[in-house]
Amino acid sequence: MARTMKQKPLRYLAILAVSLNFSTVKAQAPIYKDASQSIELRVKDLLSKLTIEEKISLLGYQSHAVPRLGIPAYNWWNEALHGVARAGEATIFPQAIGMAATFNDDLLKQVSTVISTEARAKYNLAIAQDRHLQYMGLTFWTPNINIFRDPRWGRGQETYGEDPFLTGRMGSAFVKGLQGDDPKYLKTSATAKHFAVHSGPEATRDKFNALVDEKDLRETYLYAFHELVQNKVESVMSAYNAINGVPNSINKVLLTDILRKEWGFKGHVVTDCGALDNVYTQHKALPTAVEVAAAAIKAGVDLDCSTILQNDGIAAIKKGLLTEKEVDQALGALLRTEFKLGFYDDPAANPYHGYGADSVHNEAHLALARKIAQQSMVLLKNNNNVLPLKKSNYSSIMVVGPNAASLDAMIANYHGTSSKVINFVEGITGSVDKATRVEYDLGCDYKDTTHFGGIWAAGNADATIAVIGLSPVLEGEAGDAFLSESGGDKKTLSLPASEIAFMKELRKGIKNKPLIAVITAGSDVDVSAIEPYADAIIFAWYPGEQGGNALADLVFGEVSPSGHLPLTFYKDMSNLPNYSDYNMKGRTYRYYNGPVQYPFGFGLSYTSFAYNLDGKLKTAYKKADTLTVNVNVKNTGKFNGDEVVQAYIKYPAIDRMPVKELKSFKRVSVEQGKEGSVTLKIPVQDLQKWDLATHKWKLYPGNYKLVLGSNSADEKLVADFKVSN
Repeated sequence: MARTMKQKPLRYLAILAVSLNFSTVKAQAPIYKDASQSIELRVKDLLSKLTIEEKISLLGYQSHAVPRLGIPAYNWWNEALHGVARAGEATIFPQAIGMAATFNDDLLKQVSTVISTEARAKYNLAIAQDRHLQYMGLTFWTPNINIFRDPRWGRGQETYGEDPFLTGRMGSAFVKGLQGDDPKYLKTSATAKHFAVHSGPEATRDKFNALVDEKDLRETYLYAFHELVQNKVESVMSAYNAINGVPNSINKVLLTDILRKEWGFKGHVVTDCGALDNVYTQHKALPTAVEVAAAAIKAGVDLDCSTILQNDGIAAIKKGLLTEKEVDQALGALLRTEFKLGFYDDPAANPYHGYGADSVHNEAHLALARKIAQQSMVLLKNNNNVLPLKKSNYSSIMVVGPNAASLDAMIANYHGTSSKVINFVEGITGSVDKATRVEYDLGCDYKDTTHFGGIWAAGNADATIAVIGLSPVLEGEAGDAFLSESGGDKKTLSLPASEIAFMKELRKGIKNKPLIAVITAGSDVDVSAIEPYADAIIFAWYPGEQGGNALADLVFGEVSPSGHLPLTFYKDMSNLPNYSDYNMKGRTYRYYNGPVQYPFGFGLSYTSFAYNLDGKLKTAYKKADTLTVNVNVKNTGKFNGDEVVQAYIKYPAIDRMPVKELKSFKRVSVEQGKEGSVTLKIPVQDLQKWDLATHKWKLYPGNYKLVLGSNSADEKLVADFKVSN
């Protein structure tokens, strides 16, 4: 007993010694691993511990491991355009242009919140198995906020349309959902791309030189990027092309003077993939890769989506073209992003660490995919109110067309994978009872104009739904749209001639029974070619994995259509400038006065709406003011529905002013016979235009008009006001 009493204090002393030793070790842990320290101190500490060779090895998208400092390999390249992409199972939402058609930034933020949740879950699961794979990280190169200036551009489907304001609003909402709202940690990192003045031609994008003056640059091409920077987007991607002779990836004016110094951007800049190689092989702006490596970092590039910086950075330093301080500045920007993502902290301290397999592709996420697909689809025609179809009146339905069961037409490009994709045939079939006969036939392909299927069967059905249009192999990114005749772009607005011929034959075979045309595409197509043969037309875009269910919901009246076109549907391209002309004159609803099929913002409903102002608009405003208008929206039709109130500004008659310009919008749900209300706010400062003489923004005094309607050509309410300095 006495021996035990003597040994007990010794054990306590031993434990105390271990504890003190642990505390000393903890206190001596490097600053960069101390989550209580500021990010700037942690970045500075980690930079001080890296050799110049190690620093250079971290400047490529395939970032190398530095085992002695506990830095694992990391692949920065990840995609999430409309769902986590290229990384296995994930919820597939409608293509970006379709989500823009909702004019619902609140819903888009819900979508990107789901995307970032699935991204974190997949990252957590991969890291738990020590997998450091491409497309399984947290740094996403999305959204694409380039202006869809010309309908021929194949990648226009990846954007939020032709309008800078809509693009800025929708893009900012998407970024907020991706990056989360935690005060310390980023949920994921979003990237605004492609900076800047980038929208085709795809075939020559690696060497194309976009000629643009300051006014179009500022008012159109940079507007949305500025909005996303103000909303703290973490990353910006430089574009392949050059602007006025300077390749974007070595453009100091763009990447440093405007982006960082003028706008105050605090994140990192990444090049588009292979863009630095293009600087000397395609643009031929510099003779060697070594000079390109130095020029890129000096211009403001931090991360290279190729191997130029990693392979040639050391040589640039040895030749005196680059300093270690400049390398530190670039790498410091990347490290800040990594610290914000929690890469060097205890995972358990991160609020997003708990996401697992049950956070990926679950029922709630599928329901959201269905909801946004419903709101994305645009009703272009509804002759004699043929839609919605009353299920009890139709005992047999024929679903035909090359895209009726097409996987590609559902999931577009930059997509994930899913075992639950509901195509249009499946959506229609699943929405009717077992006593209803539903048949399917491919009907036609994209080329044959004489051989068709399903005509006889359609004639025997009570109603026919024909799903035609384009697919991502006909329009898209260079190389991916391998059936495009223009390197990913479209030569014309035409639908395939085979589909037009097929619709003619269907109309003959069906006679007077309902024929509903559903068009899938990522941009403007010539709808007039098939319009005479269809009783109703729904533009479905590329609607994601719940597209079939969403279409059925519209066709059978579960919801009223409420999508609106985020781009102008021109009658033809004869009045448009040359595709390679980046001057905005004569382009988009903002500067185009010619004939159109459907105006920007157009979309029919099963019901109708009437507007009236709640109170009066002020008649005079100054720069510091905000134009505020309250609008009562009454549902005057026979269905519950959503209306998108759009507010446009008409400017004084001054050279190069837009014809009109969207400056606010709001979606409102209104039950049949009832009223809803929306409040729209337009800061007068946002009416400024770029003055070429002073190279500054200027508020032009004069007479303005506020126009409220359901599309850019609609004028339900008009109010005059004056602006003074």
